[in-house]
Amino acid sequence: MTSYELREHKVKLSSIMPATKGMEIVLPVREYDGTHGHDRQPVLMLHGRSVPALAGCDLVQVPGGDPDRYSWAKELAQAGYDVFIMDLQGSGRSTRPSQMDDPCNTNPAQQQSVLVDHTIPAPCPPQYKTELGNSLSDWAEFGAVVQFIQSEVGGNKKIRFVGWSAASFIMGPYTLQHPEQVESLLLLAPMFPPRGRWSQQEANPFGRPPEATTLPVGKPVLQFGYPMLVTSKSGFKQTLTGPEGLWEDGIGELVWAACMEDDPVASKWGPQVNGNREGVLRYRNTYWWGWNNKTAPLKKDGAHILGERVPVLIIYGEEDRTAVTRTPMSDDLFFSVPDLYTAIGGTRKLMFCFEGSGHSMVWETTAKTVHHFSKRWFQNGKVEGLGRGSYFREFDGNLIELP
Repeated sequence: MTSYELREHKVKLSSIMPATKGMEIVLPVREYDGTHGHDRQPVLMLHGRSVPALAGCDLVQVPGGDPDRYSWAKELAQAGYDVFIMDLQGSGRSTRPSQMDDPCNTNPAQQQSVLVDHTIPAPCPPQYKTELGNSLSDWAEFGAVVQFIQSEVGGNKKIRFVGWSAASFIMGPYTLQHPEQVESLLLLAPMFPPRGRWSQQEANPFGRPPEATTLPVGKPVLQFGYPMLVTSKSGFKQTLTGPEGLWEDGIGELVWAACMEDDPVASKWGPQVNGNREGVLRYRNTYWWGWNNKTAPLKKDGAHILGERVPVLIIYGEEDRTAVTRTPMSDDLFFSVPDLYTAIGGTRKLMFCFEGSGHSMVWETTAKTVHHFSKRWFQNGKVEGLGRGSYFREFDGNLIELP
């Protein structure tokens, strides 16, 4: 039985992304209000790098059984929260920079394997020779939605943040800058480079100690050489791997269809199958900074922001090869979830590693457990009676405390 109200919003703002600077952009925001207008408790959900928000947080129409069992947003709304789902510029239903409509603006290393012979006849050089998103533009867009939500729910009510994967690059630094707006922070499979960029120029050009209370100031965008990355349907489905029973039959097809539904341009790219284009998943090349083991422990007014002023719950998979780098990489491409837990300075932090799970836990059969954990965390500040510490969750639900 539905116990929430669905609303669709459009947040408009002037873009500061270099490619669209000064243009009015639209960020559609979906809301499931389960509070029935009483004591609205807002939750804001943000997507990762490649998968749009609705496919990740609100996957519906799964055949057989509960059609909404992969909709994390509806699950939270049913529990009495006012849930908002957003896409940043260039993702999902939000405004897409025109540079993304040109397949030549794709990473040259991906063109041959993903686009040649059906979308483009041969590899071609990017016409726009830099990345699209950056930390400043992402923080500005995310902040605009935060302000919209606060205006909707009344007053300056704090918001519970839920971010999957690369959402941590936005939600983490944003929380460090605006802790007064955040009730708690839940990160699923968060991307965290311990030795990542301090600013746009160097890892830590200011030499600030962890007690510093300000984040770096952005400068003109660096040249990355291309604005967009792409993934084929077959390449995407190959990432949905894991132990037997972790995935329902047909879940890859369902997720791909959800991604293509929100992209009328790239859904017409890719090879033809039975007379129809298979589609290509396109996403921004983005330059992030300010999220590393120097910033995560930042304090404000003598108190750690993460783990003290703002409690943090982290969930990730044992077999995650995206958020947990297993081979030598450069500092900016080396990611570690356990290092994020260690870097958070306060003690109000809790982390679970799920046995056998990978990076895409939102679509695994363990998704319901993730939903359950998030509800308990928001309601009590605890999960399974635990309010702090690091634990390994076995398939049968048994919890083992980690060092």
